[in-house]
Parts: sequence; structure tokens; C-alpha cells
Amino acid sequence: MTAAPRGKHGLLGILLVLGACACFSALDTTTKAVSPLVPLLMALWFRYAFQAVATTAVVLPWRGWTVLRTRHLPFQVLRGLLLLTSSLLAFTSLRYMPVGEFTAIVMMAPLAVTLLAATVLKEHVSALRWSLVAGGFAGTLVIIRPGGETFSWAMLLPLGLVVSNAWFQVLTSKLARTEDPVTMHLYTGWVGTLVASLTLPFAWAPVQGAWLWAGLCFMGLMGTVGHFFLILAFRNAPAATLTPYLYAQIAFSMLGGLLVFDHVPDGPSLFGMALIAVCGAAGAWLTLHEARRATPQVAKA
Repeated sequence: MTAAPRGKHGLLGILLVLGACACFSALDTTTKAVSPLVPLLMALWFRYAFQAVATTAVVLPWRGWTVLRTRHLPFQVLRGLLLLTSSLLAFTSLRYMPVGEFTAIVMMAPLAVTLLAATVLKEHVSALRWSLVAGGFAGTLVIIRPGGETFSWAMLLPLGLVVSNAWFQVLTSKLARTEDPVTMHLYTGWVGTLVASLTLPFAWAPVQGAWLWAGLCFMGLMGTVGHFFLILAFRNAPAATLTPYLYAQIAFSMLGGLLVFDHVPDGPSLFGMALIAVCGAAGAWLTLHEARRATPQVAKA
């Protein structure tokens, strides 16, 4: 009798993840269009300020001030700084790279988490997982093509983003064991806003045109809605089920690049993007399979 509700909840989680991917791709596409015309740090501040204010306006009437209680304030601040660093690298990268190729490299983060788990957290990683990590890195090299005619220093920026995002995910997984995800989301937005505000007096410039203001607001809206969708998705389905669908963001970003910038990735880039998506999704499905195998053993114990 309980199977149906679980199935419905799982499907809702998948739909929410796909919605989040669409929002994040729209955010990146708009960022690429707007950032050359607005100071980078000003655009970054606006994106976080919109998220912080909008989230607070929705959450406080619903949950009250108790939602700000946390057992690990330093880690909440560190998590916010890691995401702000990731956003700064993303905004800079998108000035120089097509949206689809950028997104594919960034989606290496879940595979990089496997690498961190083995080297830093000393967790056991199977040979199959190592092969998936190697395949993902190979796909990244195909996109970047060091030494090739299309290579530029800016293509290394997403690799820094992968590192900061991987640490962000590791810290998130640790905090999620004891912290409310809504609390984490609030602190992330306000840490980013307050730190970015320190640079605002040096970065502020007049914004010319109503469409630029609209673009900045749209960036904030997509970031806010996307993160809310993710929170709701992971409340309706386990991470191992949802992670493969995160790679749909690559397809959404390719579509955004085509519609807005008339950009189509070349053959090698398409191959590299597909390799990253396949290896990443296979890693997520492997996690789900391992979890299902472990469940009966726990039940018998």
C-alpha cells in the first residue's frame, strides 16, 4: 500500500531536479549575456542579495527566527564562502566559455567528490568508481584540449570551480546529517551577500537599460528558485536516485547556448560532454545499486 506514494514522491523529486537544472542553466545563460555589460562583482552581489532577501521573506513567516539556529556556525560560514567562490569562478568562466561546455566541466564535481572521499576522507573506492572518475577527467580534457588551437587560460577556471564545488558538496553532506536544509540555504545566501557587499563600493557602476536590470533580477530569481527546487527534490527522493538527472543541466545549457548565442559545440566537445554525463550518471546509479544491496544486510542485522 505504501509503494504508490513512494513512487509518486520519487517522480516528484525527479521533476523538481529537472526544474532546478533548467533554472541553473537559465541562470548561467543570462549571466553570460549580462556579465560583459555589468561589473562582475556587482552582478555577483545582486545574485546573492536577491536570493538572501527572497528566501528570508518566504522562510521567516513560515518558520520563525528559530530557523536560524545552527550547531555548526563556522561550517555554515565556510560552506557559504565555498559557494561564493564557486559563483565567482562561474561568472568569470562564462565570460570566456560557451555555456554548454562550461556546464559539462562543472558537472565533474560529483566525480571529484569520489576523489576527495578516497584521498581526504580515506573511504574505500572501488576500481569501477576509479574508472568512472578517469573517464570523466578524460572527457574534461577532450573539451579543454590543452595545447590545441581552441585552448585558452580561461578554460582552467571551471577546474577551480570543480574543486571548490566538490568541497562544498562534501561539507553539505556532513552538515545535512544534523542541520535543517532550509537553515543551510539561508546561511548560504546571507554569507554570500555580506561578503560580496564588502566589494560593492569598488564595483558599483550605473546600469544602462531596463533590460539589464531585468537580467539581473532574472539571475537572482533563477538561482533562488533553483535552490528551492533542489531542497524540495531531496525531501521527496534520495540523493542516489536524483543525482543522475542532474546531468540534464548539460542539455539545458546547450539549448540555452543555441537559442541565445547561436552556439553549437563541435564534435570533440560533444563527445567530451557525453563522456562526463555518462560517467557521472553511472556513478550515481552505482551508488543507488550499492545502497539497495546494503539494505537487506542492515535489516538482517
